[in-house]
Amino acid sequence: MIGATSRYDAARFGGEWQVRAAFPGDADLKAVTFAPEGPTLIEQRQTCDSAGCRNTRTLWALSAEGPGRYMMRAAVGGAERPFWVLWVDEGFRTAVIGSPDGGYGWILDRQATGGADRIAAAQEILAFNGYDLGALEMRP
Repeated sequence: MIGATSRYDAARFGGEWQVRAAFPGDADLKAVTFAPEGPTLIEQRQTCDSAGCRNTRTLWALSAEGPGRYMMRAAVGGAERPFWVLWVDEGFRTAVIGSPDGGYGWILDRQATGGADRIAAAQEILAFNGYDLGALEMRP
């Protein structure tokens, strides 16, 4: 049973986050930007194929379902995805995002490198919530 963190504060969570780890379904996810006004989320992805690499940005409208729990709705196409903040460190530098069914999970950090202790704690949170860390793709 996955639960959202009680430490969540939308204003402190706002801003850009680097994706430090994700599961295979989100291998191309590079960063997310959370705006508490609205609220909205922008996913920044980089996809590469034989024609080269391209960056895309997807805007999601968020509807609050409780502290640290949102339903994401794509601005184009209307796809939906739950967005739950499972954990955030005291300084709001590292966070774990997931869905209540365990369908996806991310480790986010304000920086692209560093914070090894917080990243390790984030991995422990994913494991505690039943995620298979063997499938987790860490970013260098």
